[in-house]
Amino acid sequence: MRYPLVSLILFILLGTSVYGQQCRMVLKGRVVDYHDQTPLAGAVLELLERGVYTTTDFDGTFQFEGLCPDVYELQVSHIECRPVTQVIDLQQDTEIKITLEHHIEALEEVTVLGEANPNEVRSGAEVVLDEETLSQYSSGSLGDALKEISGVSSINTGASIVKPVIQGLYGSRVLILKNEVRLQDMEWGEEHAPNVDLNSSDNVRVIKGSGALRYGGDAVGGVIVLENDRTLRRDSLWGNTMLSGLTNGRGGSISSELTRSWQSGLYARAQASFRRLGDTEAPDYVLSNTGNQQIGVTLEVGNSQFESGWSLFYSYYDATLGILRASHIGNIDDLIRSINNGTPEVVDPFTYTIAEPRQEVAHHLGKATYYKRFSGLGKWELQYDFQQNQRFEFDVNRTQSDAGRPSIDLTLTTHSLSTNLSIDRFQGFDLEVGLLGRYQDNFADPATGVRRLIPDYNRYEVGGYATAEWLVDEAWTADAGVRYDYSRTDAKKFYRTSRWEERGYDEDFADIIIEDLGTQLLTNPVLDFSNVSASAGVTWHPNSTWTAGLQVSRAERAPNPSELFSDGLHHSAARIELGDLRIEKETSYKGSLNLVYDRGGFRAEVTPYVQRLSGFILLEPTGTEFTIRGAFPVWSYRQTDASLAGVDVNLGNTWGAGFSSTHQFSLVKGRDLDLDTPLINVPAARTRNELVWEKQAWHDFQFGLESLYVFRQNEFPENIVVFSPEQGQDVELAINTPPPAYHLLNLHAGIGWPKLEKASVRITLHAQNVLNVSYRDYLDRLRYFADSPGRNLILNILFKY
Repeated sequence: MRYPLVSLILFILLGTSVYGQQCRMVLKGRVVDYHDQTPLAGAVLELLERGVYTTTDFDGTFQFEGLCPDVYELQVSHIECRPVTQVIDLQQDTEIKITLEHHIEALEEVTVLGEANPNEVRSGAEVVLDEETLSQYSSGSLGDALKEISGVSSINTGASIVKPVIQGLYGSRVLILKNEVRLQDMEWGEEHAPNVDLNSSDNVRVIKGSGALRYGGDAVGGVIVLENDRTLRRDSLWGNTMLSGLTNGRGGSISSELTRSWQSGLYARAQASFRRLGDTEAPDYVLSNTGNQQIGVTLEVGNSQFESGWSLFYSYYDATLGILRASHIGNIDDLIRSINNGTPEVVDPFTYTIAEPRQEVAHHLGKATYYKRFSGLGKWELQYDFQQNQRFEFDVNRTQSDAGRPSIDLTLTTHSLSTNLSIDRFQGFDLEVGLLGRYQDNFADPATGVRRLIPDYNRYEVGGYATAEWLVDEAWTADAGVRYDYSRTDAKKFYRTSRWEERGYDEDFADIIIEDLGTQLLTNPVLDFSNVSASAGVTWHPNSTWTAGLQVSRAERAPNPSELFSDGLHHSAARIELGDLRIEKETSYKGSLNLVYDRGGFRAEVTPYVQRLSGFILLEPTGTEFTIRGAFPVWSYRQTDASLAGVDVNLGNTWGAGFSSTHQFSLVKGRDLDLDTPLINVPAARTRNELVWEKQAWHDFQFGLESLYVFRQNEFPENIVVFSPEQGQDVELAINTPPPAYHLLNLHAGIGWPKLEKASVRITLHAQNVLNVSYRDYLDRLRYFADSPGRNLILNILFKY
């Protein structure tokens, strides 16, 4: 009996000894920031279901003692961090490192955007139009919406073809990005509107400064970015539908979007829109053949995790745009009468039919992206995108053989591959580097039977950039960037022998002739350009009231195909355009100052700037020319040294009792320094003032009155002298003379029901040009032939669900 008792005692003592040894294990480690590996003090660590807690000390270290061999769930949390849970199989003393994402805005993937006035001012000035502002222009264009921003105007071909102008610059000098893809849609033409559906984007940003170098070094005027809000990682389904009706044009639009997201990070989004308008109307007559029809479709699917993710994106945009029939004249005397008499030569009854002249454009955009975050380094991104832009331009039928056949048929296909690395491991210092490769093919279909305005060409591009932004101290922030781009354009172009000799190409470019066909020559110009661009800025923010930013930049832009190769009748523009093979790259030097005062509901912002452009490329009228299709004005490209100087002013105040007001003023002066004359197509000074009253208790009721006054442009080049066959003498053609100043009043009112079950409804009414004023804008190409559209009532109904 003694032995069993001894055995039991020994077993108990041995088991107690073994247990005591095994439950002395230690779990220790450090909690650090995912990006820069800095220690996170005060993080709370809990062994779930064990009720054991500890916190990290000042260097981010922690330690659990007296643990037994087991599988533990360790949860770690910290202020401004999402808690993470880690499973640990503890069989011996263990040391671990835990990383937390300490940037809550990146973690939650929420972008905080400002109003139409500039939001937080940084050295790389950035202005944002939010979703609410964009919804007001659901039935309009990107160019219309951007005019909400001071310093942004537009160059128009009637009401439906609108190109944004930023501080006096437009076309190839203003880059437009759709969902991080630079649009390649023959942007060089003044009458080529951006091929984007405004309804497919949640916000629009206008960027200047070093941040613009990511997208291209040739952003002499600025960068416009259309983007969607990031999708939250949650199980949800939501969408919206916008219905719009317009009185001027007697049509409307519908746009609808639906998004599905999952907690796993998967998401899918679909959006579609349709717009149909008939002829617009000036106060005194119909603007014949100005209807338009547009279709947009966007599809996206992806998986958005914090550490990695991917997405596939596709968009399609199709538009048929009528061009004022009275703008296409048959001879020089018709042009003289149109410009000098001030009334259109053709006024037909209202119709929805879009006849010649018209444009038909279709744009496909596809994108695939992948990103990966690396702890202690940053975020790496890889992107491939494809675009195909097809453009048809139809002239007025002069003969029966012209019927149904375009005068211009261009297809531009672009492939791009880019990669970016954002390094954020250093506290207070962010660095970004990237590389780009692009191939582009332009095909001009000879089946039109008309001399090709733009030739066939292949274009090859490579580029790289680096930008940095660092927090010097609590009051000072600085940024800088540099970019290099190389491009080669290999073209095949026919020239009439007479034109070749007239422009002196027979002396300068005899070596590029590859075939002499007698009356015409086949040439093979191969042009290389190397561009270096740089930007630097500094922001001083001493307190919550004052902010001052200084930005300087240097940008180089290679000439676009239109500036180099244009040679013939541009039918939708109703003019002959002549490029120049001698044109070199354009170099811009710009400095701007941004001053902001913000206190007690009052905000004032002043942005003066000055810009010097070496080798500035401009298009200007130089004469007239007779063709088998009639007589047309000749517009020629040339280079000169130029300067731009201006100021943008924004004022805003909250008065109380629901009243608020905004005030904007923009002025820019342009000068041809070689000829000491004003530049052509510089926007006139303008001021925009708005008073708004809101009453939230009345279903978020809002009423606003807006006043827009556009001054006369008093600085413009001299007019040209042309020969009138009817008069038998030379006469002055007032092709550069600006129209008078004009003043427009606009109204808007809105009411909503935001707390309906799982949905909200908002109804807004906009009245444009309330007094039905007859006016013409200096930057409207059709001002020679007719007034701008008159009064327009727009009813929008927005459903969110």
